[in-house]
Amino acid sequence: MEKPIIFSIDDDPQVLRAISRDLKTKYSKEYKVISTTSANEALEALTDLKNSSEVIAMFVCDQRMPEMEGVAFLEKAIKIFPKAKRVLLTAYSDTEAAIKAINDVQLDYYLMKPWDPPEEKLYPVINDLLDDWQSDYIPDFKGIKLVGYQFSPQSHVVKDYLASNLIPYRWLDIEKNPDAKDSLDLNQVSTDQLPMIIFDDGEFLCQPTIRSIAEKVGANPQITNDIYDVVIIGAGPAGLAAAVYGASEGLKTLLIERKAPGGQAGTSSRIENYLGFPAGLSGADLTRRAISQARRLGAEFLSPQAVNDIKQKDGYKTIILDDGPEIISRTVVITTGVDYRKLEVKGVENFTGAGIYYGAAITEASACKDKEVYVIGGGNSAGQAAVYLSKFAKNVYIIIRKDSLSYTMSAYLIQQIANLPNIQVLADTEIIEAAGQDHLEKLTLINVKTKETVTKDASALYIFIGAKPYTDWIKLDILRDEKGFIETGRELRRYDDFAKIWKQTRDPFLLETSCRGVFAAGDVRAGAMNRVASAVGEGSMAISFVHKYLAEV
Repeated sequence: MEKPIIFSIDDDPQVLRAISRDLKTKYSKEYKVISTTSANEALEALTDLKNSSEVIAMFVCDQRMPEMEGVAFLEKAIKIFPKAKRVLLTAYSDTEAAIKAINDVQLDYYLMKPWDPPEEKLYPVINDLLDDWQSDYIPDFKGIKLVGYQFSPQSHVVKDYLASNLIPYRWLDIEKNPDAKDSLDLNQVSTDQLPMIIFDDGEFLCQPTIRSIAEKVGANPQITNDIYDVVIIGAGPAGLAAAVYGASEGLKTLLIERKAPGGQAGTSSRIENYLGFPAGLSGADLTRRAISQARRLGAEFLSPQAVNDIKQKDGYKTIILDDGPEIISRTVVITTGVDYRKLEVKGVENFTGAGIYYGAAITEASACKDKEVYVIGGGNSAGQAAVYLSKFAKNVYIIIRKDSLSYTMSAYLIQQIANLPNIQVLADTEIIEAAGQDHLEKLTLINVKTKETVTKDASALYIFIGAKPYTDWIKLDILRDEKGFIETGRELRRYDDFAKIWKQTRDPFLLETSCRGVFAAGDVRAGAMNRVASAVGEGSMAISFVHKYLAEV
């Protein structure tokens, strides 16, 4: 933990050296002593110190300074650090001003110059004041702070990025948290410039892009190799497994992710059927472990960075990024997974990110406390989200078109849901409209059998209505089925165009696409099992086929 600060200001360099020396001699083990001869310079530094969550325990300030008097400085300083103790250095002739300052700036003590010996005239006073300050001191959060409106799509995007990338941050709701308004006032930012992100070094950005955040926190490093053995596109479970196995087996490995690592599994509040974790684990925990493992073994990670094309020439693959250098690789593994399908219902688009969320959106769960929350979808992801949200919400309603969860949800989840009194399953039901002012407030539901409609209060809606593969970006001759999933291996021979594309004497490897040396694994692949364990298995298996391909070229 950073040491609290004792800040001394005196325009006389000799006096400043003396007070700084005595303070450091006695307090440097527990406090950081900083000093300046300029009151204006000190005031400018206070904003940066506040933004970076530094704490000032005490100001020791001279009264007679040419830029401004000590009392005037303290009047401004206590607006930024109101809990800091205030000591005024005075000459005998300044006693009247010091006494007046006791009322004007709640001065804690005025100290006559000189204070020799400090053991008698300085330390006892400072000790008492610091002991008093420590009794009320609660360490502030040290790290990134995000200020914004709860029901702001832009705020949601930033929160989701930070949480998904396991970057600690503190959320300051401008409508509920007084610290949020203080941060705006301190940095002279207006509410129409929100969201504002304040980094731990004191710098801040208004309405930041994900790319600008990534560059600031160092999450988007530059590539280091001219040619990679394997580039993996997509950092879900399949991509992470491929990165771990590729790097561990000595391949120059690069993993590219357009959003955040973990994919849909990374947003899961609890994965309970993954081998080796009898108590289950969260998607974030699995992702954190996998990313750390891949990096430790030597894999490089580029995120957030989207790929918009792959080109082939002379056996090499050139990966074209949306924004960045072209990357050359000998092989490619596509593990881009799936996106949630959009709910095409009146009003949903208006409130996406403002009460309506695709996927688990765990970052918004705390805002659901004691409220009515809806989850639409009957798969395991929907069930896991409902169980997690039930810890916060007053009631959670699961909306499904069928008459039971048993068609698409695992038995253990169905049992958990049945045992939670604040979760209710609304069978044979659809949503026909979402309504509200600046955020979701009501949902209109219809019973698909009776055609009866009802409008209910709703603070949040989480959507899990199936998935579509993220393959729209692919322009290469990679064959896909009618739903857009990538075909691999023996199944490719069912397509008339396969013979026009594939010019090798051998058949494609099991996970190889119609383009030689380009593989697919995980949920993006046609026929995938849509389970975390199977995605991990396919990702690791893809690397074995990469080795076979590299051995023949």
